[in-house]
Amino acid sequence: MARGAADKSAVSGPGGVFPPDGPFGDYALGRAYDEMFAAGGEVRPHYASLAARIDAAPSGQLEALQAQVENTFMTQGVTFTVYGHEDATEKIIPTDILPRIVPAAEWDRLERGFKQRLEAINLFLGDIYGRQQLMRDGLVPRELILGSPNYMREMAGIEVPHGAYVNICGTDVIRNEAGDYVVLEDNLRVPSGVSYMLANREAVKRTFPDIYRSAKVRPVESYPDDLLHTLRSLASEYQPDPQVVVLTPGVYNSAYFEHAFLARLMGTPLVEGRDLMVHDNVVFVRTTSGLRRVDVIYRRVDDAFLDPLAFRPDSALGVPGLMNAYRAGNVVIANAPGAGVADDKAVYAYTPQIIKTLLDQDPILDIVETFLCREKSQCQHVLANLDKLVVKAVGESGGYGMLIGPHASKAEREAFADKIKADPDNYIAQPTISLSTAPTLVNGRVESRHVDLRPFILCGAKTTLTPGALTRVALRKGSLVVNSSQGGGSKDTWVLSGDGRGRP
Repeated sequence: MARGAADKSAVSGPGGVFPPDGPFGDYALGRAYDEMFAAGGEVRPHYASLAARIDAAPSGQLEALQAQVENTFMTQGVTFTVYGHEDATEKIIPTDILPRIVPAAEWDRLERGFKQRLEAINLFLGDIYGRQQLMRDGLVPRELILGSPNYMREMAGIEVPHGAYVNICGTDVIRNEAGDYVVLEDNLRVPSGVSYMLANREAVKRTFPDIYRSAKVRPVESYPDDLLHTLRSLASEYQPDPQVVVLTPGVYNSAYFEHAFLARLMGTPLVEGRDLMVHDNVVFVRTTSGLRRVDVIYRRVDDAFLDPLAFRPDSALGVPGLMNAYRAGNVVIANAPGAGVADDKAVYAYTPQIIKTLLDQDPILDIVETFLCREKSQCQHVLANLDKLVVKAVGESGGYGMLIGPHASKAEREAFADKIKADPDNYIAQPTISLSTAPTLVNGRVESRHVDLRPFILCGAKTTLTPGALTRVALRKGSLVVNSSQGGGSKDTWVLSGDGRGRP
């Protein structure tokens, strides 16, 4: 018998019933799809070994393992920065030791969907910065694209290597109540989180080595090599040994750990804007042995700060003249400036038709139904149903600038309605989807928490999807907000090469 939020019976499993005083005693199944348990309370086959391992754990062992991982992260500096936090700004990323497990067949479909989506997005970007046929045909509103703060006119007419404007993509997907994966949003500018995916894997491999080996989990450790190969493939063919650098805003950036982590694993210099210079439209990095030419910049600096001569003149993070060197074809910037126009939350609503038009294919992965407040009739629907919808500002990320209607007070909804009326173009709305839940260790007990999934897709001379992802977790009970800056955490994601029981 499945256990609902108010039902205090134990969750039933394949070997009988988990005792109420065991680690699963507080596990609640609601209307959300649960990754470990079927609707009737049975353990899904690919989770069977992990469920048995958890149930057999002596009292206090799981808590001790969790503390061990957290101590390791602290000593290794696996951290992120929370701006404006009262007690501390530097924190370890909250990490749950219980992995999320994805069967091979599910991942195969996701992989095809991600690659299809990124191919269409790159074609879309090539069009809006080139012939602009899609706007002329009315597929996407001209004012939506040209009025977007992420549209960079400086990119018009620039040809990018392999037609790949987006070289590193982090597309967020969720499961709806029916168990179907749907795309929540695309992260196309400077997507972060891959370092936590790699750190989580190292930690959980040591925590559950026997289950990890027997489950035939696909490795993710090749990501830094795959990233370097992708970046080098963007360099001009006449460069036999292209110099790649990672451009960081500096140590106070929230993701600085990741910048340094990836630079170290790739064996490439980690640089700030002051370490680079442009001479005769060629970029150089200052080294102890003199200047060395730079061919590819993996930038972790936002568009507006890349070049004070082209964008914000007050930027101290960028490199004066960088865009001139880029336009001249003497350096490649990954991801391309202006790629963020395609992950605008309003443009997102048009992506199914973009895929169908540019690829002549039906989307493999659906998106969440989206209402555009820029459309008068849709805006009226949103205002009349704020108690049922999630409303998002089109240019915000990280869980900011949004309203979760069912969880908001009447006063909060009224205040947000005023914002929508004042600037309807800046908002979209979506039905509230109860993200799938996964087992999460909370104070020594295993409870269900809502999760999403962020895989990392690389695109250069070829497209590569790492067989793993960052699973983000809403650690607060009942919360749907998974962002680390908003109280979320993360967990390892195991993509199986077989069925999870040792069979291919």
